[in-house]
Amino acid sequence: MDTTYNLNGGFKPTTKRFADLDGPDFYPTPRWATFALIESEKFAGDIWECACGDGAMSEVLAETGNRVISSDLYNRGYGEAGLDYLTTQRRAPNIITNPPYNSAEGFVARGLEGAGRKFALLLRLAFLEGANRANTIFHRNPPSRVWVFSERITFYPKNAVVAGSGTTAYAWFVWDKDHAGPTELAWFKPGFKARFSRSSPRQRAPTGRSL
Repeated sequence: MDTTYNLNGGFKPTTKRFADLDGPDFYPTPRWATFALIESEKFAGDIWECACGDGAMSEVLAETGNRVISSDLYNRGYGEAGLDYLTTQRRAPNIITNPPYNSAEGFVARGLEGAGRKFALLLRLAFLEGANRANTIFHRNPPSRVWVFSERITFYPKNAVVAGSGTTAYAWFVWDKDHAGPTELAWFKPGFKARFSRSSPRQRAPTGRSL
């Protein structure tokens, strides 16, 4: 059990996705979901992908032109293996990742300490719910922006056949140290999935604005 998840004594909700619970199983992030972020948010300085898996997200983050540092608790053949993000004191200007579900709140707490400029987490939109998070994360350190996906993301285990569409809503939660004011809610325009799902050269996707 991840004790960092239950920040105020609450219980972790049941989920069908259990990435990283025992090491070998994980769910790479579809490349188009990362492109949606970097086309909409600007990142200055190094980017640390701290749960890099097989590098699916790191490879897209490299498109920013920033230096990308990749690590993971488990050895998946990419980046620095054996580094526990929740216990390390390492810092970086920017931290971007898709955290394991059972550690989402711990990743937020660690990101508030470890990111010098921005950190962004790909989370279920339902992460906005819950009295415990309202009293801890969202009351004390709410995100600067929440980017909601208009298109559904489907996560598949490594090497699984891709078919069908997801039923869970996701969003990028961004904490920006230069942001002042309340949380901003924005939506990704449709089209990222079609433009960036294939391994074709990068094309620029439409965005509502750049931040």
